[in-house]
Amino acid sequence: MRTYATMLNNRPDFFIHNGDNIYADGPIAAELKLPSGGVWKNIVTEDKSKAAETLAEFRGNYKYNLLDKNVLAFNAEIPMFTQWDDHEVTNNWWPGEPLTRGEHQRKKYLEKNASLLAARAGRAFHEYMPLRSTQAEPGRIYRKISYGPLLDVFMLDMRSYRGPNGEGKEENYGPAAYFLGPAQLAWLKRELANSRATWKVIAADMPISLLVVYDVDRKWGVEAVAQGDNGPPRGRELEIADLLSFIKQNGVRNTVWITADVHYTAAHYYDPNKAAFQDFEPFWEFVSGPIHAGTFGPNSLDNSFGPQLVYIKAPTKEQGQNLPPSEGMQFFGHIAIDGASQQMTVTLKDVDDRALWAKTLDPKLG
Repeated sequence: MRTYATMLNNRPDFFIHNGDNIYADGPIAAELKLPSGGVWKNIVTEDKSKAAETLAEFRGNYKYNLLDKNVLAFNAEIPMFTQWDDHEVTNNWWPGEPLTRGEHQRKKYLEKNASLLAARAGRAFHEYMPLRSTQAEPGRIYRKISYGPLLDVFMLDMRSYRGPNGEGKEENYGPAAYFLGPAQLAWLKRELANSRATWKVIAADMPISLLVVYDVDRKWGVEAVAQGDNGPPRGRELEIADLLSFIKQNGVRNTVWITADVHYTAAHYYDPNKAAFQDFEPFWEFVSGPIHAGTFGPNSLDNSFGPQLVYIKAPTKEQGQNLPPSEGMQFFGHIAIDGASQQMTVTLKDVDDRALWAKTLDPKLG
């Protein structure tokens, strides 16, 4: 996984991993045919030969990544702030989901409840990932990490407290529309309002406005926030609208969102003047990753919050989908904050350390 070597050469102070640390539901095949006609050969372990269901198999997925010299070298030198998304458990899961989709049947799951898988997966995640335990809620992933006067990082958990993946058309906020959930949302509001750091980086495991389909066989359901009607907030968008309004009304300045999930890289500028919902201040969302997974995309944008696509690097129709890492379309984001000016510069890069696009943001001070 040579993107880790590229990131190490950038000598970052720390690395934010937005989730999909492993692909517990993705068995590794011994050989794969490449689009070019060649054959890619993989190291295969017993725990990576099937979709993970037991604690040992989930642990084995983390052990598998540690077989890579680039990952080991990176981990030895660079602190990691991490969160989880879906593939630490299984694709597009939600708490209590019955594992009966066509995808689950193809992957031959014997366990039939996502919550039990999530309990085992969560234990393995906390055993192998560097998270401090929270006494208030054992196993909690969401947290704030302060990094001096210029930066607070808010690590979210958009997986553990969500309601069922459905059509996302609820007009009133309730359990069916939960995404962060009431407790995490209240925590985030409180911590943002109390933050005195210049920049508030919100690390989200899923993007705000990109459409992500839940059931790929039926082409049905909402997996992320956006539900695609381009109108006033409904479903999970109600939570985001509430949060964005709170940020504006309480004078919380200099929020930046970073995320992954969709398997390409992009920069989105959220403009209330072009949105169906307008009670928020403009902000940026930067997308890169997941790291060393297949490259997919691009996804459509929902206009509820006025996202403007400023930059994108994703597969073309001619290239197809699920491009292997050997194709070179692996991405990461580099963020630098200048101590004197307090400006933040965001650069979207590829596996060969090429700067694809960059933006310098001026902070609002005082």
